[in-house]
Amino acid sequence: MTLNNLSKGDSAIIYRVNADKELKNRFNSFGLTKGARVYVEYHSLAKKTMEVRINQTRIALRTQEAEHIELEQE
Repeated sequence: MTLNNLSKGDSAIIYRVNADKELKNRFNSFGLTKGARVYVEYHSLAKKTMEVRINQTRIALRTQEAEHIELEQE
């Protein structure tokens, strides 16, 4: 399962980030790394963007970017 599949209010642990080096470095700078728990706070009406929270940091992601983040099954 990937991050873009979660609904508002869901949370999961990041298992793997499958992205090119540039995008992976961007994710790392936000704390989107293996083992981090991510919470979905919001989806836009068209589901093109989403807001996620890691610890106290809120991040806006494009749905296309969220497809690169694999999650552990809970």
